[in-house]
Amino acid sequence: MRLDDYDQDINVEDQRGAAGGGFGGGGGGGLLLGLLPMIGSRFGCGGIVVVLLLLAAFGGLGNLGGLLGGGGSGVPATQVSRPAGNGETLAQKCDTQAARAACNAFSSAQNTWEALFARSGQRFVAPKLVFFGQQGGQSGCGAAMSAMGPFYCPSDQGIYLDTGFFDELTNRFKAPGDFAQYYVIAHEFGHHIQQLTGTSEQVQREQQRVGKTAGNALSVRLELQADCYAGVWAAANRNRLEPGDVEEGMRAAQAIGDDTLQRESQGRVVPDSFTHGTSAQRQEWLRRGMQSGDPAACDTFSGAV
Repeated sequence: MRLDDYDQDINVEDQRGAAGGGFGGGGGGGLLLGLLPMIGSRFGCGGIVVVLLLLAAFGGLGNLGGLLGGGGSGVPATQVSRPAGNGETLAQKCDTQAARAACNAFSSAQNTWEALFARSGQRFVAPKLVFFGQQGGQSGCGAAMSAMGPFYCPSDQGIYLDTGFFDELTNRFKAPGDFAQYYVIAHEFGHHIQQLTGTSEQVQREQQRVGKTAGNALSVRLELQADCYAGVWAAANRNRLEPGDVEEGMRAAQAIGDDTLQRESQGRVVPDSFTHGTSAQRQEWLRRGMQSGDPAACDTFSGAV
């Protein structure tokens, strides 16, 4: 996919040289740290909700309330401030090939959704892109760790990424290609759109009301909608697609389906524990967004998915 170089007005933070964040009190945090790589193997490029909830249960996160929406502990869009930064230029933050790819995709998604919001008369608020490294980082939702995969934190409206995940896409998930990497960013940007539209908050409220299995099913619908929104972004930029791009996206969506990941990691599939959707579902909703180019076509909450 032929993307332009990132715009100079995107908000990018670089935590790759910073010390990792702590997990608060309680002995359970250390146990969960040891389990994170195994838990992380269950998930693809969605927000790692279950991991963060487990950490919260052991006293690890002080601001989990907005993880799936703009709840009481979330920061309203109008109050999010741009950080002072660490003196790096944008070029220094987007310095490696992987970081540059992420910055280009983030900038493209920002321009695309800003235009879509303007067309529908909605107010758009841009998120930020935050890089962290193997030593970890800190988000408004708590510690950021590589084992968690890329995720979106609604409390500070940040998309968090260890660019080493792009290597995992190629080597572990067998989903190479630049479009597969862009899909990661576009999916997380989709979670930001859900935050702005209030969908995340509605889902969070409903999850607090229903049981675990029903709550997981709602999480699946949220993740599939983010996949569809990633497809909407691709459709808006279809003139930049190159041969093989669609196949790269579908290969990535297939590789990170809950059923595929569970089968590979534990040898069996437990549908009630799905939080992101099956491989077929993720492919279907990514395809639906790409074919329609219409956010309204991404209603995963009406009818079957």
